Amino acid sequence: MLKKTFVLLIILLICGLVITGCTSPAVSQSIANPSTVITSPVPWTLVNPYPQNGDLSAVWGSSSSDVFAVGQSGTILHFNGKEWSNMSSGTSNWLYAIWGSSSSDVFSVGQSGTILHFNGKSWSNMSSGSSNWLYAIWGNSTSDIFAVGTGGTILHYNGNVWSNMSSGTPNWLYAIWGSSYSDVFTSGTDGTILHYNGKAWSMMASGTPNRFYAIWGSSSSDVFTVGEQYDITGDNGNIIMHYDGKIWSTMTSGRTTDLSGIWGSSPSAIFAVGTNGSILFYDGKTWNTITSSTTNAFNGIWGNAASDVFIVGQAGYILH
Repeated sequence: MLKKTFVLLIILLICGLVITGCTSPAVSQSIANPSTVITSPVPWTLVNPYPQNGDLSAVWGSSSSDVFAVGQSGTILHFNGKEWSNMSSGTSNWLYAIWGSSSSDVFSVGQSGTILHFNGKSWSNMSSGSSNWLYAIWGNSTSDIFAVGTGGTILHYNGNVWSNMSSGTPNWLYAIWGSSYSDVFTSGTDGTILHYNGKAWSMMASGTPNRFYAIWGSSSSDVFTVGEQYDITGDNGNIIMHYDGKIWSTMTSGRTTDLSGIWGSSPSAIFAVGTNGSILFYDGKTWNTITSSTTNAFNGIWGNAASDVFIVGQAGYILH
């Protein structure tokens, strides 16, 4: 998984060329109990827009016909509802995350403090004031945006400039999400989960030393963070934790693969993705497995609706 590789500072890339218009077989959903395989009524399809030279890290859109994907070597792709096309980013730095407030106000962050902004016409570089790698970005509005990364870095954008915030931790932060300007969560290494109340960041008790790579919620009392169980003995499977507004608790997924992305359309329609082509679906009660036709790692997920979801990952994979 990409983020695990970043922690170890060993980046081993397997770059593959993929063929335009390649379509995968229909994906089946495997229900944990009973153990029945049900064919999805709307098949997942493999969409590779043109030969890709590297991995994709994240995906975000303002609508089903305005979707962006970012990744290795400054790659930015755009989907107009019919086809994917390449965009000029102006950088060769790896881009790890993307978020926007509208189709003409989109931000992407990445390697060495890189922050790019799209105004609806072109991408331009912004001054972050940091050389730390930035792994995640989320905003409440165009003038209230957060980016997080290595060394406990938290940056805030007020609509004019990016400034550093005190996180109170040296741990790396990989994910960020909020329900409002005064209710923001970020998570990362060593079980770190922080909460922002509109004035300051404070540490939350996760009860685990594991690594979190993604976070998403439907409300301030329904938040999920996912990642991997990792210690000195190595990788021991995934970790899913849920916040009910009072405490964080561990959930059972039924899978051992690491998880690096999460997104949902409601409390009972949540997807999580990760290594070995893993796709999990939460129906509000249990996590179920959706089988995919690849063993490539999935790194990011975003959707316009529960029936309109995009997944991106290793070797330029895009599933829709």
